[in-house]
Amino acid sequence: MTEVSVSLGANKYGKAENRVVRIVRDTARHEIIDLNVSSQLRGAALASAYLTGDNAMVVATDTQKNTVFAFAKEHGIRSPEDFLLSLAEHFTSSFEWIEGGLFQAEQYAWERIVVDGAPHDHSFVRQGQGTRLATVQSIDGAMHVTGGVKDLTVLKSTGSEFAGFPRDRYTTLVETDDRIMATSVTGRWRFLPEAVAAGIDYNALYAEVTEVLLATFASVHSLALQQTLFEMGKAAIEARPEIAEVRFAMPNKHHFVVDLSAFGLENQNEVFFAADRPYGLIEGTVTRDGAAPAPAAWLDLPAFV
Repeated sequence: MTEVSVSLGANKYGKAENRVVRIVRDTARHEIIDLNVSSQLRGAALASAYLTGDNAMVVATDTQKNTVFAFAKEHGIRSPEDFLLSLAEHFTSSFEWIEGGLFQAEQYAWERIVVDGAPHDHSFVRQGQGTRLATVQSIDGAMHVTGGVKDLTVLKSTGSEFAGFPRDRYTTLVETDDRIMATSVTGRWRFLPEAVAAGIDYNALYAEVTEVLLATFASVHSLALQQTLFEMGKAAIEARPEIAEVRFAMPNKHHFVVDLSAFGLENQNEVFFAADRPYGLIEGTVTRDGAAPAPAAWLDLPAFV
């Protein structure tokens, strides 16, 4: 057999999906922050663990897990972005051979249960409108911060068309000037480095951006999901000067008009079959003109590799 030569390629390791629930109980009225945090570290010195099994430079994944929970107590969680920044700065400064890493969080939203017309001080119910995303990418000495949302499922029952597309002998889709348009939005927005350095109210920004995304989806008369995607990204960038770019992945959740003619019934866009697959998958990036690109910010991010 011919001798084969191999080398170690890109790598990272860490502790995934640390479920951290932080209760702020300084007063009788409690607050809740619910995160799912993953940390993964990188560094040239870590190669020996892969090549020879030498763990001298391996910051144990259990240590990473413990750090996440300890930081939740010691530093609190102002926002998922701030929390991830503190973790990234800790690992890269405490272990000189750790050159960077990828730090991710999902935040699950809760709202107070209303009892006798008043929000309860310490009882909550989970909200179901999308899951907040945050990432910090520490790479080549830079910190790249992104926020985002996933599973933001939206539908409009009219105000959407799809026509004018090319046809060949395999085309069966009928053009329409009135259709249901539905999608589950995954969107991530990258912050300008100078805005991160100056400080951002990430919580207020997230609330404003998601509101803008929803309002734009609702108000744009859509000729294609691609057009709606662009308008949503444009509106988010116009609303917040801290944002450099927005990336989207949007599956087209198809709704097909059911043929009821066999039953002597006319169906005027009233009864639909909601198909879960196959589906169109629309992806795109909207960028602020003049903003410097930062491809490293997106390295290894789900749906945006």
